[in-house]
Amino acid sequence: MLLSRAQDLSPFILSLSSSPKSCLIPQHNHPNKGLTFPMRTALSILRSLSTSFHHHNHHHHSYHRLLFYSLSVLQPSPPLSLPLLSYKTHHSFRFLLLSNPSASVSTMVEQLAHEPEEVRGHEKWDFSKNEERKIFEFDDSFVSTELKKLDSPSLEVKELEELPEQWRRAKLAWLCKELPAHKPATMIRVLNAQRKWLRQEDGTYLAVHCMRIRENEAGFRVYKWMMQQHWYRFDFALATKLADYMGKERKCLKCREIFDDIINQGRVPSESTFHVLTIAYLSLPAQGCLEEACSIYNRMIQLGGYKPRLSLHNSLFRALVSQPGGSSKYYLKQAEFIFHNLETSGLEIHKDIYGGLIWLHSYQDAVDKERIASLRREMERVGIKESREVLLSILRACSKEGDVEEAERTWIKLLHSDENLPSQAFVYRMEVYARIGEPMRSLEIFRRMQEQLGSANVAAYHKIVEVLCQAQEIELAESLITEFMTSGLKPLMPSFIDLMNMYLTLSLHDKLERTFFRCLEKCHPNRTIYNIYLDSLVQIGNLGKAEEVFNQMLSNEAIGVNTRSCNTILRIFVSCGEYMKAERIYDLMCQKKYDIESPLMEKIDYVLSLSRKVVKKPMSLKLGIVQREILVGMLLGGLRIESDEDRKNHVIRFEFNENFGTHSILKRHIYDQYHEWFTSFSRPADGSDDIPFRFATISHSYFGFYAEQFWPKGRPVIPKLIHRWLSPRVLAYWYMYGGHKTSSGNILLKLRGSEKGVDRIVKTLKAKSLDCRVKRKGPLFWIGFLGNNAAWFWKQVEPFILDDLKDVLEAVDQTMDGIVESDSIDFDSEPSPDASAYSEDDSS
Repeated sequence: MLLSRAQDLSPFILSLSSSPKSCLIPQHNHPNKGLTFPMRTALSILRSLSTSFHHHNHHHHSYHRLLFYSLSVLQPSPPLSLPLLSYKTHHSFRFLLLSNPSASVSTMVEQLAHEPEEVRGHEKWDFSKNEERKIFEFDDSFVSTELKKLDSPSLEVKELEELPEQWRRAKLAWLCKELPAHKPATMIRVLNAQRKWLRQEDGTYLAVHCMRIRENEAGFRVYKWMMQQHWYRFDFALATKLADYMGKERKCLKCREIFDDIINQGRVPSESTFHVLTIAYLSLPAQGCLEEACSIYNRMIQLGGYKPRLSLHNSLFRALVSQPGGSSKYYLKQAEFIFHNLETSGLEIHKDIYGGLIWLHSYQDAVDKERIASLRREMERVGIKESREVLLSILRACSKEGDVEEAERTWIKLLHSDENLPSQAFVYRMEVYARIGEPMRSLEIFRRMQEQLGSANVAAYHKIVEVLCQAQEIELAESLITEFMTSGLKPLMPSFIDLMNMYLTLSLHDKLERTFFRCLEKCHPNRTIYNIYLDSLVQIGNLGKAEEVFNQMLSNEAIGVNTRSCNTILRIFVSCGEYMKAERIYDLMCQKKYDIESPLMEKIDYVLSLSRKVVKKPMSLKLGIVQREILVGMLLGGLRIESDEDRKNHVIRFEFNENFGTHSILKRHIYDQYHEWFTSFSRPADGSDDIPFRFATISHSYFGFYAEQFWPKGRPVIPKLIHRWLSPRVLAYWYMYGGHKTSSGNILLKLRGSEKGVDRIVKTLKAKSLDCRVKRKGPLFWIGFLGNNAAWFWKQVEPFILDDLKDVLEAVDQTMDGIVESDSIDFDSEPSPDASAYSEDDSS
């Protein structure tokens, strides 16, 4: 990491070293007035490197050369710039200056710039994300202003020279020097050793001193230590100042901890704390952070009675609307609340606030046309022109309501706009006419789209095939799906499902069967098409083939069976008098806790009464061995558990990323594994197989063990007994849910938790001959299996990987080149600003 930083900065330093020192830039309100451009740049380099230098090898030559350049440039500058650096950095620089007093800056920079690649090289970890879905496009003028100084209580602390006792001054000065240089555990031991004489004012001075030298983490440790002492009295000003510093460094959990301390003391946090904590949550991409930001924003208004600044309103609104449309629609009430606050506060409402709100309304299942109309009237009143995004949102709303007149008026506005016609507009028009029963007009719009845009996209093909199948236009639907296949566009599955449903409705079973096998040739197996084919076989009474297809579904985990398929096969077994087979299906449904249809239940009771004295009832809720292993693997991969206030009942929230292809396949399998634990709101409507990307279990005390082990305080930790649970199946589901395969074939596993917890997992893996490396990126740790180790890891987990994911996740056997990290875990490096937001605090 150090090499890469030096490498990135070396060309820049060369340009600075050759620039004339007389080159000054305007000095407005810069804290170091009078410094030249190289001086101020060197100072910024020192600040950026100071946070990590102390924890790394002090004899790293490239790093030394970079520091020497910066110090040499700063030599003529006033001494006021150096105190901005931390104590640890001062100590390191002093060591460098004493050990190399006559180093040549130009020589060092030249050597750094021409250092061989094999020396500077390091393993490149691929953290790229898949392309996101369509989101609302904000105008360039919609930007949030920087966080300005907010009012906060003043904090008065006595200076050392004001203390009467000389021995106290000396000890405090020694602590101010020692504490920031130590790791958390050592710091606590040092403070405990001084417990006999340290008092509230001394601890406050230490915390404030740490904040002055930008060692805010050390200040937080001192603050937490003070809270455990018998003499501690709550200090609102100190808590506010420390919370603000933690929030500005994006250390959300620590800032939130102090925030909660203030509320628990019966005080209302200051406006600055609300503001900073909200922004800190918004800055993190982790799941759940946006909801926390909304919660803090709401409490800022409702609990604190504050009026947030325009920048905070805009930042939160933008975060809400920047989610993909299918996900952001759930934030409509929050967006309306922000809009209401902007109105009542008399603040300026940007045009993208109106547009974003209409965009959210258009994605709702039940569109509020009156609200959209009122927003449009308000936009017209204030002189805001409707953008392309707004017109598309109106078309989307019209397509759900079948409002042809409004859709045509909006279409004309799009035609007269200066921008190109978006493909979504054609799709929405096709849906509008399908709603009113004019499929031929939809087909006409589809052909016009091909003419005007040159070709049709996947969404247009899906929509026109769906429209024609619902209208039972057999020949047209068949010709369109053939055209779709020859175009090379994917996925084809939704259109095959529409076509097979049409054949099933029309009892065209021969065509349905041909389409089924044609679909298997073009697409991955899918439970929906298997269920449709199974229904067809049952309707024509082909018992043998139906049983064969059902067994095929049951044996293939990527397809699997569900309530619908089990009821279908049970119905035909009962009706044909195959009572023994019906009993086996009934036992399977009891085991999987599937609901049996009421008419079938009466018949199955009769069947069971012939061979059993007591009718077997479905078992009580309890996790099986496989379910427990899957749950542990997914908890390591990032699954969340939420508990009630008394920590008696717990909910497991399954959240899958819509943009990850692996998650799209995995979610159906996981839903089947835990289906009996889900609420009615998490189940697909009308027997549909469209599994949502987010679903939650019922609130139950049975999950208490997992909550205490993995989420004891509402944040993720790694259990001390994790070494007992890392079976191949656990690793497989960890990989499928929270893992990633790089382009070079290496395997990475995502993990949240403490350094000690990660160390426990790494030792356990190495005990299983699974050698790995660890890197930290933001709030996450990534455990990497490189080269041959990736191949060995894959060999262990392959039997438990879903068939549809094996081609995607299979590792590549290769040798490791260019690796410069050691095998041991180096946790001494300074984390990123947000890294501690999800780290377990082992020392407190």
